[in-house]
Amino acid sequence: MPNNKLSGKITKSFSQILGYCFIIIVICMSLYPLIWVLMSSFKTTYQIIDAPLSLPKSISLYGYKLAFEISPFLLFYRNSILVTLFGVLGNIIILALSAYVLARFKFRGRNVIILILSVSLILPATALIQPIYMLVIKTGLYDTKTALCLVYIALGLPITLYILLGYYKTIPKAIEESAMLEGASFPQIFFKIIVPISSPGYATAAVLQFILCWQEFLFAFILTTGNRSRTLPIALQYFLSQFNTNYTALFAAIIMFVIPIIVFFIIFQKQIISGLTDGSVKE
Repeated sequence: MPNNKLSGKITKSFSQILGYCFIIIVICMSLYPLIWVLMSSFKTTYQIIDAPLSLPKSISLYGYKLAFEISPFLLFYRNSILVTLFGVLGNIIILALSAYVLARFKFRGRNVIILILSVSLILPATALIQPIYMLVIKTGLYDTKTALCLVYIALGLPITLYILLGYYKTIPKAIEESAMLEGASFPQIFFKIIVPISSPGYATAAVLQFILCWQEFLFAFILTTGNRSRTLPIALQYFLSQFNTNYTALFAAIIMFVIPIIVFFIIFQKQIISGLTDGSVKE
């Protein structure tokens, strides 16, 4: 018996070590491209081509300065911030109440609405290009940030709906019933009870919507022309050409592009984890 217990402990310890090694390998594989791009942003283009895996000989911000000189980076950055801000807020505001109604009330057409949004999840973005383009042209919103905001809000509706539906279903109905017995109205129940409780779900949906708005390239390219309304993903094209690529400026631009996503995730990571785990369990 003692030998069996010892053997079991050794097997368990070995399994844990293998698990930790696997996690470390996955983390290294995930972080390596970002670290390599970060190091390369401090090199010259010649150093990147000559010794791509070496450390920078000196820390130089020339690539970052060059990124602002080659492209209207500040303008595109401002456009991305505005489009992402309104895209996230619009998406969450619309779905916060809509998903709650779908989760709590049964009415005619409820299943049809959920089915339509479910089908839209499997539609490729390329299938939506022509109808969205024609609609934007006919409404006179071509080459405007308003068009991008509306498109991004619509594209994020299905995934936000399912996140909030799952989260609302974990909230005990007894909480709302108790509030109703105390004389609370529907708006009071929703805004004073449901909204604070559901903040992790909102944070999870907001992060996913933020990533969608911030990194989306296809519609930002098709629905805009010139520099007035274009966003950061388009700016990266300024550093690429058929015969020459300025890698120093490109890598510097990529670092400035991904920093907001990392910061946004770090700020809301606790709410995101809570929203994903709580939303996966149905009452």
